[in-house]
Amino acid sequence: MEDQPIARRRADIPRSITRWLVLLALACGLAVAAGAAAPQRTGLLLAVDGAIGPATADHVTRGLAAAAKRGSTVVVMRLDTPGGLDTSMREIIRAVLASPIPVLTYVSPGGARAASAGTYMMYASHVAAMAPGTNLGAATPVAIGGGRLPMPDEGDMARDRKGDDKGKTGATHDPMETKVINDAVAYIRALADLRGRNADWAERAVREGASLTARDALAQQVIDIIARDVDDLLTQADGRVVEVRTAKVTLDTRGLTLERFDADWRTRFLAAITNPNVALILMMIGIYGLIFEFMHPGALYPGTIGAICLLLGLYALAALPVNIAGLALIVLGVALMVAEAFVPSLGAIGIGGAVAFVLGAAILIDTDLPEFAIAWPVIGGIAASGLAFALLVGRVAVGAWRRQVVTGREQMIGGRGDVLQWRDRSGRVQVHGERWKAVSSAALRPGQRVRVTALDGLTLTVEPDGSDSS
Repeated sequence: MEDQPIARRRADIPRSITRWLVLLALACGLAVAAGAAAPQRTGLLLAVDGAIGPATADHVTRGLAAAAKRGSTVVVMRLDTPGGLDTSMREIIRAVLASPIPVLTYVSPGGARAASAGTYMMYASHVAAMAPGTNLGAATPVAIGGGRLPMPDEGDMARDRKGDDKGKTGATHDPMETKVINDAVAYIRALADLRGRNADWAERAVREGASLTARDALAQQVIDIIARDVDDLLTQADGRVVEVRTAKVTLDTRGLTLERFDADWRTRFLAAITNPNVALILMMIGIYGLIFEFMHPGALYPGTIGAICLLLGLYALAALPVNIAGLALIVLGVALMVAEAFVPSLGAIGIGGAVAFVLGAAILIDTDLPEFAIAWPVIGGIAASGLAFALLVGRVAVGAWRRQVVTGREQMIGGRGDVLQWRDRSGRVQVHGERWKAVSSAALRPGQRVRVTALDGLTLTVEPDGSDSS
């Protein structure tokens, strides 16, 4: 009888284990369901390095669009730039202002800078941050045709700050320079007012080219955060309230996972062809390719390659700040160098074309940024190649003109042959293996050597060949 409780207890052990396993499975299921219900929060990390150009603008705008599509919490734009093109900068700022996702612009790593166009981008971002050892500023606009606009003197700046003697403000500038500076000042002050940042220093950055270190920028309310790294930036930004378009948004960035948005082949290709040196080379290949096709119709390859290269070059130039006068001088230079091959002028036209080309290429890109300047070796190489081509074609043309004609109607004059039949002043002769009707003022006989002196329709005029020894 005592063995029955023991047996009952032994029978209950499998039931207990089963109940515990069921409870464990339910707990795991609940955990999985909770994890599915609360997806991992992510952000997008954009790297902007180097000069701001069309490729950078394309990369940033596409990155912001991808962040909105993925439902990212924030976009962190890591910035290190010496500046860039005004058109590309404004395209990026328009994308940032229209973005439904908060943009945290972070100048990093140590030693990086947000100069010129980068300063405007910092002012446009929802949160502006810098790493220790970085700087921003020097936002003075670039003059048309290259070179920085001259700065106002201290008297002008004092009058501007005090607001008196307004009629003399900008007296050291010509009207165009004043318009450019005032437009830049109004633009950056509007961004500063939108984000609640120091608008007075922003104006100084434009008018005086002022710059600040990270610590000074934080002290003067130019930036919001100094962060050691991206994780520190996300920690400090957590809980901040920013205005995204017209709505107030509280940032939830602590522990956020960032996904990199790297440049794809399209951005890299755009960056390659919008290099002014590459764009100029493509345009020249296109022009010479079409010239070769016109000179030798049906060759196909020169025309096809030339058309593709010309279209790519023109597309790249359309995305860059091109000086129309420079482009016109380049076209004139190429036309003169090609004309030298057809109208030999002892090199005068070709040299003039080379000079026009060099001058046009030197002023083609309307900026003083080294990253968007055409290298002198490229200019010299293209000009020398074009001039050499023109001189070579001219030399070949002159040599061909001096050589005796061996085909066509003209090659018959001076040709020699034999008399086949002759009666009075006319008969038949054989010249170049062909039978011709001929006339002559001299009496000839069959077998006599003759020389052709003229051609009238299909009748030759001949005379006895002086070299005839018979």
